[in-house]
Amino acid sequence: MKVLVCPLSDPGYLYPSIAIGRELRRRGADVHVLGGREAGTPATAAGLPFLAARDYGAGPASFSVARWVRQEAGQYHAVRRAAREVGADLLLTSVLCHGALLAGERLGLPVVVVGLAAHLWEYRSGGGAEPELPAARLWRSREMLAAYRRSRERLGMTPRDGGHPLPGVTPPADTHSLPGVTSPADTHSLPGITSPADAHPLSGAALLLRGDPVFEFPGAVLPERAHHVGPCSWEPDPDPDELGLILDRLERVGKPVVYVHLGRVFGGTSPWPRLEAAFTGGPFQAVVELGRTPAPAAVLEPGRARAPVAAPDADLTVVRKPWMGPLIDRAGLVLTSGTSAPVLSALLRGRPLGVSPAGSEQPLLAEACVRAGVAVSVPNDLARDPVEVLGSAWRDGGTRARAAEIGRRLAAADGGGRAADVVQAVAAGRPVPAPDPAPASVPAVRG
Repeated sequence: MKVLVCPLSDPGYLYPSIAIGRELRRRGADVHVLGGREAGTPATAAGLPFLAARDYGAGPASFSVARWVRQEAGQYHAVRRAAREVGADLLLTSVLCHGALLAGERLGLPVVVVGLAAHLWEYRSGGGAEPELPAARLWRSREMLAAYRRSRERLGMTPRDGGHPLPGVTPPADTHSLPGVTSPADTHSLPGITSPADAHPLSGAALLLRGDPVFEFPGAVLPERAHHVGPCSWEPDPDPDELGLILDRLERVGKPVVYVHLGRVFGGTSPWPRLEAAFTGGPFQAVVELGRTPAPAAVLEPGRARAPVAAPDADLTVVRKPWMGPLIDRAGLVLTSGTSAPVLSALLRGRPLGVSPAGSEQPLLAEACVRAGVAVSVPNDLARDPVEVLGSAWRDGGTRARAAEIGRRLAAADGGGRAADVVQAVAAGRPVPAPDPAPASVPAVRG
């Protein structure tokens, strides 16, 4: 089996795909990674052959999540050319990479989509009691399907909103050629499709969810092509000297450590005033991973943006690293906006969460974590004393115990192996096998 791994090149999308690619290669598959320049070093470090998307006609931002809405053409042409070159039998991509989905359709190849920690779109059934906000499933489904339709139009592809037939999926009916079928909602009465969610084209031939079923709304049923596989964990090894410098600084400060992983703020309130208030003169220190957070206005210069700089008296160690595991190992609490990578990495290490979502999928996963009992909500404002909020979260024994429990369950899931099982089944045209039952007792999680 030949697999072209072609997700978005940002770490939160690339690293899980690399984990699956490594497992497929271990099982004998021929695996190549296609992506932007920033994907080259991680792919090579993981031992996977790398194909630079620019060599196949893609622009520098074609595989960037910040530009996902209008980059389908670069993705589409690069994936088509690379897939032909390597003789791919299957594409493995990520959510928000519509060009890869459309390239797979044009090539007649099945596409497996690596999702986030929880399902983003409408459920097949059973989720009717879920409040519209903060999940916003219907709105998100409509908006993303609209973006998908625009991608098809810009590439000159005929409308196929219902998502059938898809390579790797046995269609109950050729919905795109049926009169009056203009959206997934129009397909719910067709044979074999029991809800609009089952016809969702963004799921590809299979959608891999990296969290635990506990992150879904109680009683909800996933669409038939969505599968919980668990975390697909991989990240580059840290440079020992770089890690040593950070750990030495934390040791010198000597206070309990909170790991803060900032995501995009989507035009919302900057978290920096709250962070400086929480970690100046209080009982805690923080190591702050900038992630994709833009520099706040306070540190902008004309024509140039610098990384945020902590106030001299603040107990903040600001970093931007391609790895987070060793820093979470050192922490007792993880504060995040609610993106999948820090949530899963924290839980795998049994660390409780404080969540302060901004936009996109963050409110959905943050709410799921609070509902599952592994997180507390941390308001992104100064209405409450930030030190008091952190102290309360740190001392919450119930949340800490629940995080350890869910973390053990996630660690037992063998996400990379389960995901590879799904990929192999799709490639062979077989039904996806049921996951093995988790062991009743799991050893303590590393860290």
